[in-house]
Amino acid sequence: MTLESALDRVGELIAATAREHHCPTISWAVAIDGHVVAAEAHGRLADGRSPSRHTVYRIASMTKSFTAATVLALRDEGLLTLDDHLTELAPELASVVGPTTDAAPITVRHLLSMAAGMASDDAWADRHLDIDAAALEALLVAGAAFAVDTGTAFEYSNLGYALLGRIVDRLTGTRVQRHVIDRFLGPLGMDRTTWTRPDHDDWAPPHEVVGGVAEPDRLEPLADGEIAPMGGLWSTTADLCRWMTWLDDATPARDGDDGGPLCRASRREMQQIQRYSCVKLIAGRPAPTGYGFGLMVREDDVHGRIVGHSGGLPGYGSNMRWIAGRRIGVVALANVKYAPMGELTLRMLDVLGDHDALPPVAERGGRQSLADLERFAKLLVDLLAGWTDEAADALFADNVGLDEPYASRAAAAAELVERMGAIAIDRVVASTSTSASVTVGNGAGATETVSFDLTPLLPRRIQSYLIGEEAD
Repeated sequence: MTLESALDRVGELIAATAREHHCPTISWAVAIDGHVVAAEAHGRLADGRSPSRHTVYRIASMTKSFTAATVLALRDEGLLTLDDHLTELAPELASVVGPTTDAAPITVRHLLSMAAGMASDDAWADRHLDIDAAALEALLVAGAAFAVDTGTAFEYSNLGYALLGRIVDRLTGTRVQRHVIDRFLGPLGMDRTTWTRPDHDDWAPPHEVVGGVAEPDRLEPLADGEIAPMGGLWSTTADLCRWMTWLDDATPARDGDDGGPLCRASRREMQQIQRYSCVKLIAGRPAPTGYGFGLMVREDDVHGRIVGHSGGLPGYGSNMRWIAGRRIGVVALANVKYAPMGELTLRMLDVLGDHDALPPVAERGGRQSLADLERFAKLLVDLLAGWTDEAADALFADNVGLDEPYASRAAAAAELVERMGAIAIDRVVASTSTSASVTVGNGAGATETVSFDLTPLLPRRIQSYLIGEEAD
């Protein structure tokens, strides 16, 4: 099977999804190793054209990753900390406090990770994107409603991201929208991504399903406003492939140049579960899921860590999804209300996997770490093949002989050689930057596994190792 066959199957999947959910169009793309390897569309726009990779859709809550990146950039510059209290940074929001007198103060971290406890508000927020600052402040005078106690559980809040927008404006005198344009969209070449409806004709008008038929939305898309930091952006599959690729390029951690709009450490921080949500069922497969900073994170039993975000607004449904550190991402944009593109993108990844079209899993820890582990693996296997206490002293930390006498360890090594004969390394697989599993073979088809862990201090030595079934 090949990438070409996988993309054919993805095209069939897109068409089936469009039929099932009455999507007038779905624009989709696949990016591998930083290149858009496919960018196609199902359906036609009102003027008869098929959407292209440059056709603009509203991406709704996918916007949150841009707002979160802005907040982290300001944190990196020292303008705030994630544990700063909301009311310290924006005193005019003093009415937004927890539901009880003993509630924890709402922090930037709570807002970024959906842990403030404010009630989920998709239906309300989706109709108030264009509210202005004065109107938002007037609504907040009475305070916010809370579904759970602050800091105790995941509760998805669009209002929380509007409050982040207020914090950014208060600290810098500049709206989040301007920061996103200047810090990210411009430097990353995302030229078709905007906060306002396109001023050209290459955009997908919104639709709603009425009686099983997609019809043009009755209302015009809302304009930019104070709640837009949660979901106001318009974008394309081509631009979003740039965004996904740039975020994923932060993994693995490594030495070298770290310039650009946001450092790699902060991008990786966005893609870690900061607040656990639930075991979520998507495409028939459950997985532990949580919220990072502006991104959803799924610990998938098929692909590993999957990062992304959905978007839904009247007239639109969208999703971007990538396998962390694997250099593969997919995006799907539809122009019908709340189209479930999140299930579609996971199925797209599954199809690519079924056709052996996913990039190989990168060794954890990076190339330099793997080289170090391979060096220790060779020293350990050489020792097992011909034990001397002097070589053991040079290789092991001082606890190794205390945990089990060298005489006992030498006997186990001799038993391995007697059973296997001459041994050599077949493969070293890094578990982390300081631990690995080594497959050794005798050239006649027999193999054995040896695992080891390095010490937490420099200079590194082996602090423990296991031979055989215990190492699995």
